[in-house]
Amino acid sequence: MNDRTGGGPDRRYLRKAELLREKVETPEKYPFNLPAVRELERIEFHERVTYLVGENGIGKSTLLEAIAAAWGFNPEGGTLNFNFATAETHSPLHRYLRLIRGTARPRDGFFFRAESYYNVATTIDELDRDPEAKGKIIDSYGGRSLHEQSHGEAFFATFMHRFGPNGLYILDEPEAALSPVRQLAMLTRIHELARSGGQFIVSTHSPLLMAYPDSRLYNLTAGGVRECKLEETEHYIITREFLNNRESMLEQLLREEEE
Repeated sequence: MNDRTGGGPDRRYLRKAELLREKVETPEKYPFNLPAVRELERIEFHERVTYLVGENGIGKSTLLEAIAAAWGFNPEGGTLNFNFATAETHSPLHRYLRLIRGTARPRDGFFFRAESYYNVATTIDELDRDPEAKGKIIDSYGGRSLHEQSHGEAFFATFMHRFGPNGLYILDEPEAALSPVRQLAMLTRIHELARSGGQFIVSTHSPLLMAYPDSRLYNLTAGGVRECKLEETEHYIITREFLNNRESMLEQLLREEEE
């Protein structure tokens, strides 16, 4: 695979992630026995957007978490300055990854995890209650406590206010609390930031979010990691088939359920 993503200067902050397989002593144990990790050699990232897609349990979140942790992010999410830990549940996979960085350096960054974003919001509130704190962290998230908003509103406030140009953004299932309209709005936001020097690595189940054209998409399967097109993903195929043949598919699904 060609390691360049376009005809101009290579402006990626993160170029590759490689598994140091020679250091793995227990390949039969978690996380090395996960389908997405078992056959992994390397992933080459697009300068704008890279997608990791696949079925539940394949290892997407574990791999994304390892990439984020190897870069220096808190495994539970947040900026590089977030050092809280509510539970030591992350895998040791990051210690077996080699990240190949580009010559450019990001000015900002964020690891967004849908499943632990409540903990990020709580940490922000706790830090802002410190009387000796200089300024309020929440001001960079729109000024309103994330706990005072719906899940979807809090997610979107982060994307709109906290994310800025020239940043590395690693997102794990950011669509989890977003309506289809909000997912499309997020696609627009990704485009704005990508045009302003942002690089995104996104794990998602949403065909809407996968549709960004200037991107690279990897399908994680039991056979390993394979680059593919949106139209080749199971997410796209099933969604299209359901929308085009809703009545017949429902009839078959519900009949099988009754039987």
